[in-house]
Amino acid sequence: MSASLDRLSAGALGWLGGNLDHFDPFSAGAPSAPLGRAKAALELALLCHCAARLPDPPEALGEAGALVRKLWQGPDLPRLFADIPKYGSTYGLTYAALAPDAIDDTQVRATLAGLDAEFLSPQGKSAFQRIEIRHYADKAGVRHTIEPYAELLPDSPLVALRAAEPGDPASQGGAPLTDPQAYAVTHTAFYLGDFGRTAPGLDGSALAHARDLVDRLLVHCVEHDRWDLAAELVLTQYVLGSEPLDTPSGAAAVECLVRAQRPDGAIPGRSAALRADPAAPGGEFFRMAYHTTLVTALMALVVSSPRPS
Repeated sequence: MSASLDRLSAGALGWLGGNLDHFDPFSAGAPSAPLGRAKAALELALLCHCAARLPDPPEALGEAGALVRKLWQGPDLPRLFADIPKYGSTYGLTYAALAPDAIDDTQVRATLAGLDAEFLSPQGKSAFQRIEIRHYADKAGVRHTIEPYAELLPDSPLVALRAAEPGDPASQGGAPLTDPQAYAVTHTAFYLGDFGRTAPGLDGSALAHARDLVDRLLVHCVEHDRWDLAAELVLTQYVLGSEPLDTPSGAAAVECLVRAQRPDGAIPGRSAALRADPAAPGGEFFRMAYHTTLVTALMALVVSSPRPS
């Protein structure tokens, strides 16, 4: 099964490395909308950030890391966030948190200085939003007033959400949770566990509940070829202390992703139902495939590496 992770990782990293022009928000191949351009660059930076912490960082990300270093030292990327009012502050904080080491951080410091105290406070925000802000604020070294994780855990999606039973009117197509709820579960785990770097702080019944919820979600994703969410959930299993390849749902999800991966390494969409047309123009195919391919690469790299001591 580790060979499956190696295959997923090598293929996905190869495809990502061959499409860096689309990740550069100021290249001709970039997505047209400011939101898409910024999101692609930030996700590439997250992959590089997490990979750089591994005992054996992949050489295939060398050019990607160079692109991130260039973008993070120029003024254009933070200016792009101003064109996305709904996400400008969140993207600015994420940008600062993911800044590569040993760069000219003039633009990063200026971006942090532009964040207001209200954004960095708990007022009017869900437990999930507060966990997200605390994660990136701590990583960026910026002062905030968000509560400690221990106080946020009881109301977090990992603990508070309950899976819908089959036939439950609240279920969407038999799914244990709605799509926004499922992604809130995975992202909460990522932030609490720093993408597999630390323990997420759950134990006892709370940990058992979270693992069961993730298992149910994974079973549903495999049954319906939900590739993007499957990759995130396998990584969530790892964050929660399980060895995904030793769980039936995790092993099945990895094989589901292997079947979905194209010969060029791409995972062609968020799901089989939403896969890109193989004949789609390069930019359109990238827009539909890059996120799932990237999160698959991230999952495979982290899950196949030794746990931090």
